[in-house]
Amino acid sequence: MDGRRPTMSSLHGMVAAAHPLAAQAGARILAQGGNVFDAVGAVAAALNVVEPFMSSLAGMGSATMWVAAEKRVRVLDFVPSVPESFPHERFSQRADLERGALSVAPPGNLAGWCELNRSYGRLPLEQIFAPAIALAEDGFPIAEFGVAEFNEQAPLLRERPELYEHWARNYLREGGDSVALGQILRQPELAATLRGIAAKGPGHLYQGALGEAVTAHLAAQGGTLTMADLGRVAPQWREPLSVAYRDRLVHVPPPACEGFQFLLTLRILDGFDLGKLERNGVEHLDIVYRAVRLAAGVRIAHNNPAPEKLAEILSEPFVARLRARVGDGEPIEGPTEQWMPQAPAGEDPAHTTSFSIADREGNLICVTQSIGSPFGSGVVVPGTGLCLNNFLYWADVQPGSPNRSLPGSELPMCMSPSLSTRDGAPVLALGTPGSYGILQTQAQAMVQHVDFALPLQDVIEAPRARLWDGRAIEVENRLAAETIAALARRGHAITPFDTGWTMRVGGMQAVSRDPATGRLTGACDPRRDGYVATP
Repeated sequence: MDGRRPTMSSLHGMVAAAHPLAAQAGARILAQGGNVFDAVGAVAAALNVVEPFMSSLAGMGSATMWVAAEKRVRVLDFVPSVPESFPHERFSQRADLERGALSVAPPGNLAGWCELNRSYGRLPLEQIFAPAIALAEDGFPIAEFGVAEFNEQAPLLRERPELYEHWARNYLREGGDSVALGQILRQPELAATLRGIAAKGPGHLYQGALGEAVTAHLAAQGGTLTMADLGRVAPQWREPLSVAYRDRLVHVPPPACEGFQFLLTLRILDGFDLGKLERNGVEHLDIVYRAVRLAAGVRIAHNNPAPEKLAEILSEPFVARLRARVGDGEPIEGPTEQWMPQAPAGEDPAHTTSFSIADREGNLICVTQSIGSPFGSGVVVPGTGLCLNNFLYWADVQPGSPNRSLPGSELPMCMSPSLSTRDGAPVLALGTPGSYGILQTQAQAMVQHVDFALPLQDVIEAPRARLWDGRAIEVENRLAAETIAALARRGHAITPFDTGWTMRVGGMQAVSRDPATGRLTGACDPRRDGYVATP
């Protein structure tokens, strides 16, 4: 109606994911009697097939969820530690670890999916993985976003012949060097891998033949990941980190997850009556951008803080000082990425996916997971169909950095799957990909939803910004030109993207729940292949 997407609501379940076929896979499992914790594996495994540039069972991530039977919020962290075999002394800059065997960290995603199913699910892995196995074996037509990703990465990987040979054999037609719209991508080796895991369980990777194949191939390419590193992978149940924002509590994973930047931003903004301002006007955006930059600086200065330090950071006296700085009108300059400037504006190598699921039993979950960069390390293990992550690229290897990653240390991760409750009941699961922009864009969305009462789909479609080191900000050009000019006069080095829609500000998926009626509403991001499905 009027060129707008209809509101997608249901009483029986809701899946919002980054690809239509993955959302449908989750809805299928819900229709077969599964719950949220079964559907996670179906969605995630299907994403491994249909968006391999962002998803892999060999990636890592985390989940924040409402467990209806226990009436509480829980967090599952499946970001493994830096491997004991990591030769950190070899590296002095992040670029050393962008691609190749040395960039591969232990895979956590598969362990996380299986732990959710083991703890709270009810269906067998064979049933949960069946949609993904069918997609991999039968193939699927590649859509526009996939064409762009494959064809952007193919020439870059071609510069690394040791990676390109196996990558091209897995993803490109024989003799081809690109993909076309509607081309059928079949991945029989990945189908066999998923079938083996369904039959043997996650031990097939972490203690078994699949893990042996992975580590042997990495060793042949100069990597150091070992079977001992794989054997140490164990998802961790953690208590959520929570803050109040207006009438709700917002919950995210605790450190080493870096989601506390998102919560600190909300704590700062809670002191401003944003709802009385013009939505997307100068005052609204200036306050939000200033709060985001200050919170990023705190996260970088106190990365992976101890509980006592984290409590201080989120305390009223500390936050009050930041609010005062937001309100003083003086330009704010500072980093947004890592300890030292890492990525010039416009260079955002992260490829992550986020999805949210609800079922009719009252369970609600947000999962954010990643392979790292586009196609991760670029390492495809022959005979398996698996593309491996490059998460050691997100380790801080800079000599002198207070956050330098060491073997066996926790790996801080800029993910922030969120679950909001109101009066003790779950009301919203919201997450996004986007590297360090995750911690920025979720705050922007929360303001649109809570302060300006926008419907969920409108929240996701509202123009967003990506802040970079220094004073740099890029904004979608749907913002008014006079607003952008006024923000520049206030000290923001702001430039519009050349498009009104860009994945550089994420790919957000969300599901809300009305506690009074049980009505579930899903929303998805048109910046990628977002889609909502119901059982």
